Amino acid sequence: MKNIEFTKEQKMHIVYKIKHYFNRELGEEIGQFDAEFLLEFFGKEIGPYFYNHGLQDAQGAMDSQMDTLKEVLYTMEEPIA
Repeated sequence: MKNIEFTKEQKMHIVYKIKHYFNRELGEEIGQFDAEFLLEFFGKEIGPYFYNHGLQDAQGAMDSQMDTLKEVLYTMEEPIA
């Protein structure tokens, strides 16, 4: 699986959110390096679960749309005498 590439601004924002979460929820201050390391770890180890779930959701939405299209096409058929 290809790694997700973030812009510098996106990465800075995500790292800020990680640092803020640790401070707010755990009462711990972590440094920039540790937050970047966590981001990389989560992306590599947990990211595929989110990615696969997104694909499954997309497939379900596509299947639903295809069912609707099949119904529409069925109603368009001309009767054969």
